[in-house]
Amino acid sequence: MELKHIADREGRLSSFLKGELKMSTGLMNRLKWGDAIQVNGVPQHTDFAVRAGDVITVRLDEPCPEYPAEPGEITVLYEDDHILAVDKPAGMLIHPSHSQNCGTLANLVAGYYARTGQKSAFHPVTRLDRDTFGVVLLAKNSHIHSLLQSARVEKTYHALVFGGPVEDSGVIDAPIARREKPSLLRFISPEGKPSVTEFAVLERLEGTCLLALRPITGRTHQLRLHCAHCGFPILGDPQYGTKESQHVSHQLGYSHQRLCAKTVVFIHPITGESLNITSQMEAK
Repeated sequence: MELKHIADREGRLSSFLKGELKMSTGLMNRLKWGDAIQVNGVPQHTDFAVRAGDVITVRLDEPCPEYPAEPGEITVLYEDDHILAVDKPAGMLIHPSHSQNCGTLANLVAGYYARTGQKSAFHPVTRLDRDTFGVVLLAKNSHIHSLLQSARVEKTYHALVFGGPVEDSGVIDAPIARREKPSLLRFISPEGKPSVTEFAVLERLEGTCLLALRPITGRTHQLRLHCAHCGFPILGDPQYGTKESQHVSHQLGYSHQRLCAKTVVFIHPITGESLNITSQMEAK
């Protein structure tokens, strides 16, 4: 990928990189030692004096990943030169780990980039548990990733829960703490980190309920914990479900939690357009 800007003022090259091109200091420092930063087609140092009308270009080449690109279908929800959004199925890891280097979303996206001739990388802006499914927002290079990390990305999830709240909408405010290692589980504790979730009932069903959940904070397992804490655990949740909810989940054939990352809403860091990306998957 290449960033391009035609200067309409004079100034140091570094001021254009940080200002008009919105590059982070870390990225600028990483690129300035090669030939990636050019003015009028000539490599220049960041203290170069730019004049009005000069053409600034930055080549954003990404290193090859250490994991293999794999064939396989992915559901593309949105794509442009900077961003890719896909639907992740339940049971799939986002990124390879020490114990699993294949079969993850990153492997499939790398394969997709290879098939479509794109020199892009895998930079997840939003992340999901292995068994949570739905929208995953990805940046195609580290520059866009940095911009999106500092942007406001609003996420809404749909969850099918056992029972349901009495109110049609409300706020769950319950701090979350981590259990002692090596456990990866969390629990509600006054000593935990502040954790807030907004909820709204979408549909009341026989013994279950479809909720919209909007995490105000982003704690690990937050939505699953908050629903369980309030007495309406997410169906299919093996860690935080009750005996009753797990019995119903078994009867309904749910092998994983019915939690779908339904929408992400954000301002595109390059175009300024408001984007609302919606999953094709359903929680119920």
